[in-house]
Amino acid sequence: MNMSKLKIAIIGCGGIANGKHMPALKVQSDRVEMVAFCDLVIERAQEAAKNFGTSDAKVYTDYRELLEDKSIDVVHVCTPNRSHCEITVAALEAGKHVMCEKPMAKTAADAQKMLDAAKKTGKKLTIGYQNRYRPDSMLLKKYIERGDLGEIYYGKAHALRRRAVPTWGVFLNEYEQGGGPLIDIGTHALDLTLWMMNNYKPKAVLGQTFKKLGDQTQTANAWGDWDPAEYTVEDSAFGFVVMQSGAAISLESSWALNTLDADEAKTSLCGTKGGADMKDGLRINTVDLNTQTTILPDLNAGGVAFYEGKKNLNASELEAALWIDCIEKDTQPLVLPEQALVVTQILEAIYTSSKTGEAVYF
Repeated sequence: MNMSKLKIAIIGCGGIANGKHMPALKVQSDRVEMVAFCDLVIERAQEAAKNFGTSDAKVYTDYRELLEDKSIDVVHVCTPNRSHCEITVAALEAGKHVMCEKPMAKTAADAQKMLDAAKKTGKKLTIGYQNRYRPDSMLLKKYIERGDLGEIYYGKAHALRRRAVPTWGVFLNEYEQGGGPLIDIGTHALDLTLWMMNNYKPKAVLGQTFKKLGDQTQTANAWGDWDPAEYTVEDSAFGFVVMQSGAAISLESSWALNTLDADEAKTSLCGTKGGADMKDGLRINTVDLNTQTTILPDLNAGGVAFYEGKKNLNASELEAALWIDCIEKDTQPLVLPEQALVVTQILEAIYTSSKTGEAVYF
């Protein structure tokens, strides 16, 4: 493709667009330009265009009108989960590459539609799992690819908050989001764990969700008390996944839970040669010379960049840089839609299992 700047549109100009997507893309201003912004609240789109757009950036309240612009190469979908599928499929069919914020979709059926549309159109689709791009995640993946952990047969996906319920936007709205902490932050931890294990073939899922604290007041919540009347999702959720290979994964997630063991977007792994966790920085455990040994990599001391020229970027900026790379070079994105689909399938299975009281078999 020609080396003119990629023209990018942002659909949904709320918190995640302002907190991650647009600032990360701005770092790549030598390669991309944000030319269109869409939001149901026009003032948000106007503010985004002012802060991040080109001088002639266009503003919309209807994403369908935006997609009619044939000059747009890439669309970032940063809307509530319910509309991920609808907008992504429309964008792909309009000839745009799509970065969709996590989770892939509210339901597995919707996620499948997105994958089918990407295959049909030949356009690239990726999902915003930026925690893969952290230095500890990248280094752990290298250890695993080298074989240091051997066969990984057990993993734990950690997404626990003690009292950090998001009280803005539509986070508490089950209709818009499909759930609470499980689909919001549990999705990151599960993606990280599946990616490290390189295992995307689940066999069965058993799960349980709880809404035990959502009706409480005087909650000591990090962002202030939530409104119990608006709290329509779970406050914690747990799942156990058995893979076709016989490997197992446990997933723990919460926005509000009486625990001191808070960890978010982390994984713990157990293999035949060694194990790893992210509990106190990256830790690798193994046996060396008949001695239990722990390796503590110093991620603050520099070292070889995992991707040439990208060493000093944070996780969100690296995500954006590599996404642009794959479009310019016509390569596969780091987060494949096929992988993100499995994450959504497992999350949905945990919700289903909790409702029915039965395991879900694939």
